Amino acid sequence: MKDLKLWENIKEGDVKSLNQLHSIYFYQMCLFAKKTIHDNELAESIVSDCFIKLWENRRNIEINSSVRSYLYRILKNQIIDYYRSRHEKAELFEELPDMPGEMEFNDQQQYVKLYEAIAKLPEQRKNILELAVFDSLTYQQIADKLHISKNTVKTQISRAYKLLKELLEPRDFYLFFVTKKERK
Repeated sequence: MKDLKLWENIKEGDVKSLNQLHSIYFYQMCLFAKKTIHDNELAESIVSDCFIKLWENRRNIEINSSVRSYLYRILKNQIIDYYRSRHEKAELFEELPDMPGEMEFNDQQQYVKLYEAIAKLPEQRKNILELAVFDSLTYQQIADKLHISKNTVKTQISRAYKLLKELLEPRDFYLFFVTKKERK
């Protein structure tokens, strides 16, 4: 219901309502886009374009049931357009994941909290942590890639974990231990 009220306000030109809708769905949509695109910056750019498109066409769009479903439909079309612009084969379009169901959407809330907390880290610490957790690189591989010492990597990851423990609830912080690969 809240989404439909926000939508009605957006149709009337209320930018604050658009910002609220953006806050609610941006990170979930980025997670969805990253499943296919595998490029964080590009995924975020495509998702941002979805909100721009929604705003620019707000007077011509009728949403009566689910704003979330409509946003994901725009996102899926944006991803397809991206692949078409690169002249990718049509088979790739079939690999696009389905819009998350309500259960999966709720599960993603934990990942969104994690994503937002990671975004608050200093840039180098964030890069090191992402390489360790999301790319499953060892400390030595990260050190080699970034041309820093292995001890610097250990220190930065330790500091990142400390800050994330402060920012996240224990069940949200647990996601790191589910996703990371054993390090040497």
